[in-house]
Amino acid sequence: MSRARDKGMDLVEVAPNARPPVCRIMDYGRYKYEQAKAEREARRKQHVTQMKEIKMRPNIEEHDFEFKTRHIKRFLMDRDKVKVTIMFRGREMAHTENGKEVLDDVVEEIGDLAIVEQQARLEGRNMFLILAPNSKK
Repeated sequence: MSRARDKGMDLVEVAPNARPPVCRIMDYGRYKYEQAKAEREARRKQHVTQMKEIKMRPNIEEHDFEFKTRHIKRFLMDRDKVKVTIMFRGREMAHTENGKEVLDDVVEEIGDLAIVEQQARLEGRNMFLILAPNSKK
């Protein structure tokens, strides 16, 4: 303790359960500051994955389809998951295969950019598919 006091530093117990206990002479305030700085840097670099949703209709026009698939690609490039929803109204419910074809076209258009996390499923009047970003890309 006297050596630490002479150097103007702190005596910090590093491993209290060891025999004998291990202590280190260091500037404890600086150590805490560097730890907080490293933690802030790690928090700044982390990415929180969000679920984005794109809604389509079974009789979607070509330009609208391309526009929405561009959005899907952008979301996947940002490492977000995408839920593609096909909404059916009225008599469209009799032809759910049209919605399935649209979802298949989306998967084909996206290609290797994403993997299908959940296959197309019909719930009520909506059919949806969940895409996750491909970790290899």
